[in-house]
Amino acid sequence: MLVTHTRAILLLLYLLGSVLLTACGGGGGSGGATGPVMPPSATVGALTVTVSGLPAGVNATVRVTGPANYLQDLTQIQNLGNLAPGSYNVAASAVTANGVTYQPAPAAQAVTITAGATATATVAYSNSALTLGLTRVVAGLDNPTWLTAQPGDTRLFVTERPGRVRIVENGSARDVPYLDISARVAADGEGGLLSLAFDPQFARTGYFYVYYTDLQRNIVVERFSAGATPQQANPASSLVILRIPHPTYTNHFGGQLAFGPDGYLYLATGDGGGAGDPQRNARNLNVLLGKMLRIDVAGATLAQPYTIPAGNPYRDQAGRRPEIWAAGLRNPWRFSFDSTQLYIADVGQDRREEVNIATTAQDGLDYGWNVMEGTLCYGAATCDRTGLTLPAFEYDHGADGAGGCSITGGFVYRGRAIPELAGRYFYSDYCGGYLKSFVSTGGGIVESRDWAITDIGRVVSFGQDAQGELYLIAAGGSIYRMGRSTNP
Repeated sequence: MLVTHTRAILLLLYLLGSVLLTACGGGGGSGGATGPVMPPSATVGALTVTVSGLPAGVNATVRVTGPANYLQDLTQIQNLGNLAPGSYNVAASAVTANGVTYQPAPAAQAVTITAGATATATVAYSNSALTLGLTRVVAGLDNPTWLTAQPGDTRLFVTERPGRVRIVENGSARDVPYLDISARVAADGEGGLLSLAFDPQFARTGYFYVYYTDLQRNIVVERFSAGATPQQANPASSLVILRIPHPTYTNHFGGQLAFGPDGYLYLATGDGGGAGDPQRNARNLNVLLGKMLRIDVAGATLAQPYTIPAGNPYRDQAGRRPEIWAAGLRNPWRFSFDSTQLYIADVGQDRREEVNIATTAQDGLDYGWNVMEGTLCYGAATCDRTGLTLPAFEYDHGADGAGGCSITGGFVYRGRAIPELAGRYFYSDYCGGYLKSFVSTGGGIVESRDWAITDIGRVVSFGQDAQGELYLIAAGGSIYRMGRSTNP
């Protein structure tokens, strides 16, 4: 009798455990038990997932899916019971801790669960070093300056300095340009067609915007519409949004426009050119040169091509241009957004290259040019830094320009192909021709890395496709896709 009661109690405990496992087995979190699984009943099975290779305190990232929408996320060795018979998938993702990335093997495996039996799956992590490589996507372009993509489109759209937008697909550029405005573009000096941005609602509006210098060397932002076919825009749909005078010099035009997470259009303009900002434009709040601008183009018409967003810092201040979002920039050739973070790579004068980082809630910042070049006083032993925002990151040109001469800003990586790169900001240098990155945290810049890629040539710009993967544009007319390298 005692034996019979004992068996009954054990059976009751097992059934209660199975009910609890069923309750938590359909969602995320740590389901199942970490101890031994009791022998499953004749109608269900069990699975033991073993994880190895990670340091103490570092969690794995493993997901188990199966019949009847079963889903369970695991972070360690786990026993899963009361599983319906059938095929289950065990998928593991890379884990990054303390700057080291651990890759799972296998990354995915199928496990068959049979009634009355316990199956096993093993995931072994290892910390093989990640290396990056470049794959050439296309060559022979005419002075390419920028690369982007329509939302959800696998094609690449590349601007060429003489005034054309080319579509790149399947490893080649289409002969007929998507848009050709070369008759109105001046490409002397640092001018030309410099960037393009698709409206965030492009699928509905069909609008896109270009940034170029015209025959009088003015900076022009112009809107166009998609054409009757996906291969060509409508050249007759032109609407000039903004024209900024840029007299005297043929350098420091800035060169980029992009939509921010707030839906407004941001523009980065150069200081007007000449060494040392001789016209004192960068910190003059009554001119649009040497600035980051923010405008609203959602309701653009010929009579009113843009309006001023309510949060712009100088919207209601006399003697100050309401378009200005930030000032004190020399030649912000490239900038990018990472959620609400704005990264501005500003080209230096004689010694320092810098990256300024702020949130889109921080308006009215003065980045200090031409009082400061990076964190150095420009042209003086001392200077007044009051009210100035110093760069989050900088580097020196070094002896004989060994460190570079002109920063080429990129993007924070958010693609899917290399998940361990998430959060790294990539940049290059026109003279240095390298590929480097860092991570910006609340405590400063960490994980600076040189990816030992030096055969690109002069890097003009970075680009980003619709999937968030990154590209490098070389001055020689080639475009390269950044990816995982198989070489050590």
